[in-house]
Amino acid sequence: MKHMPHSRVSQLTMLTFNALVLLSSVSIALSHPSPPSTWTPLANISVAPRQEHSTIFLPPSTIGILGGVIPVAGEMLPLTTGMIQFYSIPENIWKTVSPIPKPVNHLNAAVVNGKIYVLGGLAMTTTENGSPVWMHTSDSWVYNPKSDSWTSLPAMPDAEARGSAGVGVYGGKVILAGGLRSLELVPGGLQDTVDTVSIFDTVTKKWLEVPEAAKKIPEGRDHAGAAAVGSKMYILGGRNMGQENVKDTVFILDLKNLERGWKTSKAKMPTPRGGCATGVIGTKVYIFGGEGNTQAASGVFNETEAYDTVRDRWEQFAPMRIPRHGTYAVGVRNSVYIPGGGIAQSSGPVADFDVFRP
Repeated sequence: MKHMPHSRVSQLTMLTFNALVLLSSVSIALSHPSPPSTWTPLANISVAPRQEHSTIFLPPSTIGILGGVIPVAGEMLPLTTGMIQFYSIPENIWKTVSPIPKPVNHLNAAVVNGKIYVLGGLAMTTTENGSPVWMHTSDSWVYNPKSDSWTSLPAMPDAEARGSAGVGVYGGKVILAGGLRSLELVPGGLQDTVDTVSIFDTVTKKWLEVPEAAKKIPEGRDHAGAAAVGSKMYILGGRNMGQENVKDTVFILDLKNLERGWKTSKAKMPTPRGGCATGVIGTKVYIFGGEGNTQAASGVFNETEAYDTVRDRWEQFAPMRIPRHGTYAVGVRNSVYIPGGGIAQSSGPVADFDVFRP
C-alpha cells in the first residue's frame, strides 16, 4: 500500500475539518433559529382616521398622536387638525386630551422630561392664485400632561420654519434636520424641501446657534426616517422635492462634536423611500412603509428594514400588515407602535394601529 504524500494528507485533513465546522455551524443555526417578527393589530384610532400626524411615547405607558389631517365627508382635501389622542398600552384604549393651540400637520414633535414639545409644522392656507397649500409655521408650544395644558414657546426663527423635519433628542435638546417649507396641494405642485438644521434647548427655552459644519445636512430631505441613538443623529432615506424623488442615504451627526459636521454612511437603505415611519429598539432603527413606490398601484411601500447603528448595516424583516405612509412610529421596549397613516400615495388616511415585534 502506497503512502500519500504528507501535503495530500494535510489537505484532506483540512477539508474534513472545514466540513465538520460547516456541519457544526448548520446544526447550531438550526437549533437556535431567529424568532420570526410579528405584526399585531391594536385598537383602531378613535374619532377619525389620521395621516401626517406625529407620534410620541410618553412614559411609562402612553402613545400619543398629535395633529395631522383627517378626512371630511364630501371634501377632496382633508382637514388639518390640532387634535391629540393618547393610547394606553396596558388598557388598549384611546382618549382625547387638550388640542394643540393651532391646527398643524407634518409637525415636529418630541418628548423631553415628560413634556411634549411641538416645534413648527405645516398649516393650511392658500397661495396668491388661490391654490391650497400647506405652508410652514414657526409657532411652538410645550404640553404638560399633568395639567393637560399648553404653553407658548419662542417661535422657530422664521427662515428655519418648516414641517416634516427629522427629529431627535439629546441632552435636553431637540434637533431638527431637513424638512418642508411648503407643499402645494395640486398636481405637480411645489414641495419645498430644505437642508436646514435647528436645535432647541428645552432647559433655557432658546433656539441655539448651530455650528457652521452642522447647520445643513448634505442634501435637502423631507419625510425621512430620523432618530437619535446614543450620541448620534441619523437621517435615513426620505425625499427631495417630490414623492417619487426618493433617497437611500444615511446621514450621521455626532451630537457630542457638532463641529465635525455630517457624514454619509456607506450602508445605503435597501429600499429608497420617503414618508416612512421610524422606531428605535436598542441600537437599531426600524423603517416602515413610505411612498414613492412606482412598482405598486397604490404608490406605497410595504417593506420593513432596520439599520444597525453599531454594525453600520441593514437587515430586512416581515413586510407591513397594511402598507402605509404619512405616519410616525415610536419604539417602546421591544416593540414599535405604528398608528394610522395613508394607504395611497398622497392620500388614504386610515385608523388602523399595529404593533411590530422583531
